[in-house]
Amino acid sequence: MKFTDSHCHLDFTEFNKALPQLLNQCIKNNINRIIVPSVNPEHWQRVLTLSKQHNTKIKVASALGIHPWFLIVHDKLKPKNLDLDLHQQQLASMVSQYREKIVAIGECGIDVFKAKKNTIDDNELASNIRLQQDFFDMQLALASQHNLPIIVHHCQSHHYILAQLKQHKLAKAGVIHAFSGSYQQAKDYIDLGFKLGVGGTITYPRAKKTINAIKRLPLSSLVLETDAPAMPPIDQQGMANSPLNLLKVFQALVEIRDESAEKIATQIEVNVEQLFFNHHS
Repeated sequence: MKFTDSHCHLDFTEFNKALPQLLNQCIKNNINRIIVPSVNPEHWQRVLTLSKQHNTKIKVASALGIHPWFLIVHDKLKPKNLDLDLHQQQLASMVSQYREKIVAIGECGIDVFKAKKNTIDDNELASNIRLQQDFFDMQLALASQHNLPIIVHHCQSHHYILAQLKQHKLAKAGVIHAFSGSYQQAKDYIDLGFKLGVGGTITYPRAKKTINAIKRLPLSSLVLETDAPAMPPIDQQGMANSPLNLLKVFQALVEIRDESAEKIATQIEVNVEQLFFNHHS
């Protein structure tokens, strides 16, 4: 069985020290591909460099995007530094330049939870959500233009995200990263062609709603991810997550599904292949 971590922030400083050893351990554990989404302009070059300088036995692929957290912090602290037109030009130029090197646009999306925590009143909140929607819209348009899938971050924002996805109707759709929602919400995304990122959440018994949804969904709509260094599985709460924990996520998935481990692993690799690596279809 072979595995792909479809969402891992290998470019974060937590992984600086022992990256070659970590990649070797991944290979030993049959994790043969890792997709690294970027979170802001400062990280674009880092993720591109990672996908060039890796061990030949493991494929490190990158995505370019602007994460909503980048917008929330900047909107609150340095409103002047945030320029939709400028960032749009920069991102558009990078995507054009590296189109053959990247596998997706992202990580991008809308995070209402974080915006609520960082805004002082309803007006500021509404204005921040509009800003997030504008940036998400811009990245959806880029994904459409370049026929790339998109990696979507959501938190308390399904209704906003679904509305924008329906507007753009991406040919390659993408992944709803760290899906946590109901069966109906999952179905809404799948009907638009999206896959759902299954991560450490399903190792937490309290995530009943998400576990029940993932149990019932077609296997063809799931991909595995760790979101390392964030979102560790239940037995490592409070610790930095690692792509090696992909196997724990897989094990948890096998326990809640009816299919055999081999069938699950095989189908999920097919899903990843179709979505990210089948570039010109």
